[in-house]
Amino acid sequence: MSSFTIFHNPRCSKSRQALQILQENNCDHEIVLYLDIELNVPLIKNILKKLDLSPRELLRKGEIDYKDNDLENIEHSDQDIINFMIKFPKLIERPIVVRGNRAAIGRPVENLFKLININV
Repeated sequence: MSSFTIFHNPRCSKSRQALQILQENNCDHEIVLYLDIELNVPLIKNILKKLDLSPRELLRKGEIDYKDNDLENIEHSDQDIINFMIKFPKLIERPIVVRGNRAAIGRPVENLFKLININV
């Protein structure tokens, strides 16, 4: 099978479930602990393109950093939102699984089935 990359947070149950789905389906995968690496603009823009989402659509609105930085304010540009994701990676929805030029957010984990080509 094609190789997958999972942007993973081991403390998140959905992220653990997504990783388990990859493992159970013998998907060659790389784990990126996105909270532990230095994110950058090109990486986030690439992921957004593969997800076909705007930066704002990738935000976790329940996070304290979302509220503390007034990210619901529409005055923040897409670039501002990306910069906040780099500074506060917990703001990024998870897990994200990438395969080639496509990606899916594993919330719910069933979103991954199409990416992995699992028939349910």
